[in-house]
Amino acid sequence: MGRVSELLTAPRTEAGRVAHRRGDVRTLLAAVAVGLAAALISAIGSWTPSLWGDEAASVLSATRPVDTLLPMLGRVDAVHGAYYLFLHGWIELFGASPFSVRLPSAISGGLCAAGVTWLCTRFGSLRFGVAAGLITAILPRMTYAGEEARSSAFSAVIATAICLIIVEILRREHPSRRWWAAYGAALAAGIVVFCYLALMALAVGAMLVATPPARRLLRPWALASGIAVLAASPVLVLAVLERDQIAFLGDREAITPDSVLVQMWFGSPSVAIIAWALIAVAVAGLVIELVRIRNATGNGRLGRSRSEAPGRTVLRPETLALAWLVIPIGAVLVASIVLPLYMARYGTFAAPAAAVLIALGLRRLARLSRPGGVPILAAVAALALLATVVPVWAAQRGPYAKNDSDWNEIAAAVRDRAEPGDAVVFDETSRPSRRPRLAMDTDPEAFRAVSDPTLRISYARSGTWYSSVFTVAEAAARGRFDGIDRVWLVEYADGGTTDDWGEAELRALGFRPVDRIPGHRSEILLYERTSSAST
Repeated sequence: MGRVSELLTAPRTEAGRVAHRRGDVRTLLAAVAVGLAAALISAIGSWTPSLWGDEAASVLSATRPVDTLLPMLGRVDAVHGAYYLFLHGWIELFGASPFSVRLPSAISGGLCAAGVTWLCTRFGSLRFGVAAGLITAILPRMTYAGEEARSSAFSAVIATAICLIIVEILRREHPSRRWWAAYGAALAAGIVVFCYLALMALAVGAMLVATPPARRLLRPWALASGIAVLAASPVLVLAVLERDQIAFLGDREAITPDSVLVQMWFGSPSVAIIAWALIAVAVAGLVIELVRIRNATGNGRLGRSRSEAPGRTVLRPETLALAWLVIPIGAVLVASIVLPLYMARYGTFAAPAAAVLIALGLRRLARLSRPGGVPILAAVAALALLATVVPVWAAQRGPYAKNDSDWNEIAAAVRDRAEPGDAVVFDETSRPSRRPRLAMDTDPEAFRAVSDPTLRISYARSGTWYSSVFTVAEAAARGRFDGIDRVWLVEYADGGTTDDWGEAELRALGFRPVDRIPGHRSEILLYERTSSAST
């Protein structure tokens, strides 16, 4: 208890302050190194998978003019507005290639790992902080979020920042209002980026309640949390008004042991088994320690702890990580009994907490070794975790890793084989996030040689992030197929079944299929007009 108390309490003597500053410099350098490594781990191979539906929503929303983006947010995707506006500026500077639009998430993953390193160093040695940061860097949920053009990685950074601020508040006898203002600002920003981060206020409250000396801070916590929620209330109101956007979760995302215990943070059963075992070790160690302290106190062997002295507040790392991991996600799971609110990737902001608990489990195992001995159990567990994580990381960087999307294949086939004067027609029967048309919308350069006769309203001028189209027959009635002799028809395919959208209409116009290119989740058919039917 004494060691943790010293770490969480600001030094009072000048010599102590000098040593503290030197320690902070070492911690900062370590955090930067871990953060750079984490960003690199997420960025490597991020250019390989095709973009997918959710990323298309990000890219197409961000590439449209701001004067049309803001009205769109009043109808759909208001909860992603801050991210879309950020990505709009990013694309203006760096373009909209898959690597470019995913890079901010990789950088966010690095910032998150760096934050966890700094945070955990406050609870133990620098070695423990680095271990927790590196586990954050390789955790499958974080490496997935770090290569995706969505705001998930950003939510993890903000959640980490909230916890960092709270720890800094608890290290001070009389935290200034500026620290509470920083907490409120971080919470408000988090809610704007991802509404579920409002639940971090409950996690922080639980941390304070579970730490008796910290209960004196419940009043400023409640005040700062209330102001933050009020400041972010416009986004919350819009989220409620646009709640039909996530109604599909009730049908598609079942709450199962696999979706919660495996897919939310760990990506595969093998990683989950090792991770949960280490988390169990951390929790068991905490329980044993608390029982030992309680028994010692009851027998009179412990007097007033230094951590209980006025102005000295100890927050256990297990308390912080468990509150961060369990309370927000637990609230979502409970609420999902009534409303469709749960999706595994929505738990990204709690992934760093899982990493901290895993690191705590490794630290408990290391302490089982003899003084000066090799922590064999901890080393074996760490190597096992790494060995199971690497295949998941590699699979995340496969060509079809993002929801089986094969838009890169579609774009490459049309770019390499289409001729000037050709047209392209896309299957429009699948749901918007899976429509093959998004291959062209996200990579227009590959389709430069072809016309788009069925386009009705481009996404850039529509009230949502996707385009609206005519049927082939409707487009033909408007003369849009006049003078076109070759059409590339891109159908959606799933489970061996290929759609046949537009085929009958093309045949009625005198087109016949002459070539077929099978894809992973698509089929590309080349139709040519017979000479007798030419216009």
